[in-house]
Amino acid sequence: MSTKLDISLIQLCSSADVEENIAAASALIKQAAAAGARLILTPENTALFEMNTGRLFEKAQPEQQNKALETFTRLASGLNVWLLVGSLAIKLNGKKLANRSFLISPKGIAARYDKIHMFDVNLKGGESYRESKNFQAGSKAVVGETPWGPLGMTVCYDLRFPYLYRRLAHQGASMIAVPSSFTAQTGRAHWHILLRARAIETGAFILAPAQAARHPDGRETFGHSLVVDPWGGVLLDAGDIESGAFNITLDLTKIKKARDAIPALKHDRTLK
Repeated sequence: MSTKLDISLIQLCSSADVEENIAAASALIKQAAAAGARLILTPENTALFEMNTGRLFEKAQPEQQNKALETFTRLASGLNVWLLVGSLAIKLNGKKLANRSFLISPKGIAARYDKIHMFDVNLKGGESYRESKNFQAGSKAVVGETPWGPLGMTVCYDLRFPYLYRRLAHQGASMIAVPSSFTAQTGRAHWHILLRARAIETGAFILAPAQAARHPDGRETFGHSLVVDPWGGVLLDAGDIESGAFNITLDLTKIKKARDAIPALKHDRTLK
């Protein structure tokens, strides 16, 4: 296994226009691949950023007929890259959707993960979210196998639940994806510190592509797509730029070094 991995985080400012979002993400994925990335990650809500329930259900598609998934699967094959599509709104039935992340190899879908923790919060200034109104929570921790090691899959609000990350690390994850649409308000307060904490706790690389800037519906997301190394160091911060492809090379030997230095995963105990 190679000790180096070229990756790219795609930062987006997605809208309610599915075709527009697919085109924007595809262009940046191609740019990232041309610059040498072998693993490319996009944020939560890559293809659809829609807050209105009626329009959300009109535009969401089942997995088998999902145009965005079809496009990204074809891209991964054509570019010969691995692609982590942060999340797509997948229609399960007439009442619920899944906020589903996909790990796609050049040969097709390698793993799926449905976001477990629903963002049901009231923030200062009147911001209110009820993700559980439209989405069905997942129930399974997922680790996908890649040529560079196991990749744990999480989405956005999952970041606040460290037991999930610990579980992924114990399942072998040496990298963990955190595709997100963090609000600007919570991002300013907690984004960097939570991502660094999850890296330190797991001794894994944390790869967090994010939505950024002010979206057409007025919602503002934090941006700052981050790569954090297993010792908690920030290797890449994309800032608040509206969109872009941000490439970096990971030194995978850092995983063993961090876990050997602080073998906390071996010291877990079951409490009564």
